[in-house]
Amino acid sequence: MKKVLVGTTIAMIALAGSVSAQDSGPFGMQIKARQGIMSYRALNIGVLGAMAKGEAEYDAAAAQTAADNLVASAMLDASMLWPEGSDNSANPMSTADAKAWTAEAKVGEKGEAFVTAAKAMQSAAGGGLDAVKEAMGPLGEACGDCHKAARIPKE
Repeated sequence: MKKVLVGTTIAMIALAGSVSAQDSGPFGMQIKARQGIMSYRALNIGVLGAMAKGEAEYDAAAAQTAADNLVASAMLDASMLWPEGSDNSANPMSTADAKAWTAEAKVGEKGEAFVTAAKAMQSAAGGGLDAVKEAMGPLGEACGDCHKAARIPKE
């Protein structure tokens, strides 16, 4: 039940601006929805990262919730949010690089690496600060690898 609630919440957040997104150029709704999911992931990774860095006190319940949310977001079928041509060259509101749709980018493999890392964090989150710290490396690496392959560089 919790996973259904989290999934529904993610969908609601992602689609909150759907009326205005329709007017945001090609694939506006899809871009806004995927950006919403990425923002949701960043929020949860931020909770875990703050604990790992010592910027926030370790809280097992909060860490577990954040990790559970990451896994729930990773398990969504977001394929409809990534139509070919929904990159930055077609719509400047997108940060996706056109190379994301090439075989060389290996986005599918990188997505699986994120799922694996999120599940590892889910297993580690309630087990103490050291476990969270250890799981942060692979999680950050999975995120970074996909961003390097599929997102236009930040200036």
